[in-house]
Amino acid sequence: MIPRYSREAMARIWSEENKFTSWLKVELAAMEALAEHGFIPQEAANKAKILAVIDVARIEEIEKQTHHDVAAFVDQVSSTLGDYGRYFHFGLTSSDILDTALALRLKESAGLLLNGLDDLLAALKDQAHRYRDAVMVGRTHGVHAEPVTLGLKFALWYAEFQRQRTRLEQAKETVSVGKLSGAVGTFAHLPPAVEESVCKRLGLKPAPISTQIIQRDRHAAYLTTLALIGGSIEKVALEIRHLQRTEVREAEEFFAAGQKGSSAMPHKRNPVLSENLCGLARIVRANALAALENIPLWHERDISHSSAERVIFPDSNILLDFMLARLTGLVKNLLIYPEQMQANLNLSRGLVFSQTLLLALVQKGLSRDEAYRLVQRVAMQVWQEGGNFPDAVAKDADIGKHLSAAELGKLFDLKHHLRHVEDLFRRVFGE
Repeated sequence: MIPRYSREAMARIWSEENKFTSWLKVELAAMEALAEHGFIPQEAANKAKILAVIDVARIEEIEKQTHHDVAAFVDQVSSTLGDYGRYFHFGLTSSDILDTALALRLKESAGLLLNGLDDLLAALKDQAHRYRDAVMVGRTHGVHAEPVTLGLKFALWYAEFQRQRTRLEQAKETVSVGKLSGAVGTFAHLPPAVEESVCKRLGLKPAPISTQIIQRDRHAAYLTTLALIGGSIEKVALEIRHLQRTEVREAEEFFAAGQKGSSAMPHKRNPVLSENLCGLARIVRANALAALENIPLWHERDISHSSAERVIFPDSNILLDFMLARLTGLVKNLLIYPEQMQANLNLSRGLVFSQTLLLALVQKGLSRDEAYRLVQRVAMQVWQEGGNFPDAVAKDADIGKHLSAAELGKLFDLKHHLRHVEDLFRRVFGE
């Protein structure tokens, strides 16, 4: 069983050795199917499973002459099969092997990434419940808006990564497709039944139609999904960076004993993990753009996509696997400062209740514009002159004409703003 969040597991999938191993897996499945349909002797398929050996150094040596990696691979492996070597790669073109083997590696990579998402979702859910009622100020445009809870932030992120998980499941299905349809996709030398047999053996679906290659919209969908997940990771990381600012300091990355935040300033505790994630997300997004540009190719194929894919597939899968692991650890070990959250909430001196007062005045019969201007006048007074919004409202004669002291007292209550937190949690977690 592949361990969760094993960098070695994802690196193994995209290693040079595993590339050739996956090619051989497709070639052997093809020989079995060819024997089944009478194109080659059954003994050739049986012997190939026993005799076929990959020699990476020898492949690289041959490639220096052939300038063609698949041809070098075929030459090297077929040389280990004796007389049966002539049936190796029988009726196939390079992309039959390349694209079908790529599907195997993308499918396996997606499985690891789904494991990573599951672990992240579990961490977000734990933190959402732990801080469900931890009150803090909500901000829009970076300015105090109305009260929220930290648990709602975690619940919001949980719901988003649930959507990303669904997208990745769909993207995994989209790329889990093989093809053995030949040089231009017409099955000129082997029938569709061979392709169907090979794909069934490999746990893939046959492409309904292809050219020499599987069409690259599938791969663009996969890498765009990885970019979307990276965007959500960056979203969380960016919020943590904002919350760790000295002027805010409501949350902070865990700072280990012996850790140093700066080579020059001993007091520094920087959000380096979050900053790292924001930077890596840019690479995953850039790779998705390259995948999108791989969709249009000349006629039945060219190889302009090939060079890019040698970079973008391993890089994006390995990076996102790392990013999921890093964010999960960050979320689990995040330091939270409820007292600072309360202090920051108090900084705006009750102005977070302005909309509550506005609506109460509208219910008393004022037009929305009249009510807005009354509340805004008092709010601007508090912003500019200081003081406390509830006290300033209580002293305002124009507002006092419509609301009694007792009615005003009920308006400035945090419970009013947060009375539906439980409903939101039921929507997200189904509990």
